[in-house]
Amino acid sequence: MSEITDFVAAVVDKVRKSWGWFLATGILVVILGVLCVGKAQIATALSILTLGWILVISAALWLSCALYTFGLDGLSQYLPNPIIRGVVGYVLIRQPNVGAAGVALLLAVLIIVLGTFRALTASVYKYPRWEWFVFSGLVSLCLGAYLLTIWHTASTYVFGVVIAIDLIVEGTALVIFASALHSSPEVQHRAA
Repeated sequence: MSEITDFVAAVVDKVRKSWGWFLATGILVVILGVLCVGKAQIATALSILTLGWILVISAALWLSCALYTFGLDGLSQYLPNPIIRGVVGYVLIRQPNVGAAGVALLLAVLIIVLGTFRALTASVYKYPRWEWFVFSGLVSLCLGAYLLTIWHTASTYVFGVVIAIDLIVEGTALVIFASALHSSPEVQHRAA
């Protein structure tokens, strides 16, 4: 056995006992995806609002940390960070449709990176039902590339649908992985 195969065998043996968590996570991710298909515009608006609130909260945290650490004297060098975060977060909260185009661009890049990572990791480690994760990663890669090409003209409905499809495919891969873990025999480790 190669080192990668030994590593995968040890990891599979370890996570095999937690197959139920993978199954539950996969089912919940698929349900979220189905909900996103039904309410695609709401999913887009919620993701933009969530990002806005995260930016506003992180701005408050940065400002608090800078004030606590440096007081008013050293605040000037750290002030641009919380101001930019706060202003962008406020704009996203107040005008979520305006922020949709920028968020779509970021979402496209995120989906491309995560899909590529998922496909490459699965093809290298070849854990049980790895082909589904490669497929899931390739679907994410294609969705991200599609979103990257239309981000400036797409409606908010399209963003929600892309998120939904990605969630459904990834959740399905998790469910299949969980069933493979549950039905796989315990791994026998070779003597060193």
